Amino acid sequence: MSGGNFSQTAAFIWSVADLLRGDFRQSQYGRIILPFTLLRRLECVLEDSKAKVVAEYQRIQSQNLPEETQEKFLLRATNKLAFFNTSPLDLSKLGQDDIRANLNTYVQSFSKDAREIFEYFKFDEFVVQLNDANLLYKVVQKFATTNLSPDAISNHEMGLVFEELIRKFAESSNDTAGEHFTPRDIVRLTTALVFTEDDAALSKDGIIRTIYDPTAGTGGFLSSGMEYMHEMNPMR
Repeated sequence: MSGGNFSQTAAFIWSVADLLRGDFRQSQYGRIILPFTLLRRLECVLEDSKAKVVAEYQRIQSQNLPEETQEKFLLRATNKLAFFNTSPLDLSKLGQDDIRANLNTYVQSFSKDAREIFEYFKFDEFVVQLNDANLLYKVVQKFATTNLSPDAISNHEMGLVFEELIRKFAESSNDTAGEHFTPRDIVRLTTALVFTEDDAALSKDGIIRTIYDPTAGTGGFLSSGMEYMHEMNPMR
């Protein structure tokens, strides 16, 4: 994906604001658009293992296993992912008449860590407001047709999309975007400074270094670190 393409993807997602205008304040746009973007990204990532996870969930339901044990079985079915969703639903299958209830069921079917993200966004509160304004179905349909699969958009590129959305959110809220994410040129410079003393060692076999970002937002520093390492070791 080129820089122009990620901007186009972000612009297409942000066009949901056209649906919200009049029923929601500009400062609320991001609180709706960001979690829906995340939801669509998560379901696209899970798409390849979806059927297998749902089948495994149905298989173990009658066994009365502890939640932690169930989670281990389900994570194994995802083919090395760190989260799952046990519902056969996705955004394209929520229907129209019972869309609010179906969407709630779908979100609650995510594994605990993923569910907590939507709780942080107070997602259900905005879903209620969207439903009351007769906009929920339109918003869901918009995101259901947005291709956010890893084949189309890498994790790094998805970070760029989120940053562009955050920038637009900050602008619409008369806020400062720099308070929410670090520009990519600064990320790149900081990454180079972190690794510069280790350049020689990090091109050898068997060398391990750990990177910790205590204020990770979109994971820009972490993905930049991975890119830096691949550039130093192009044949590995």
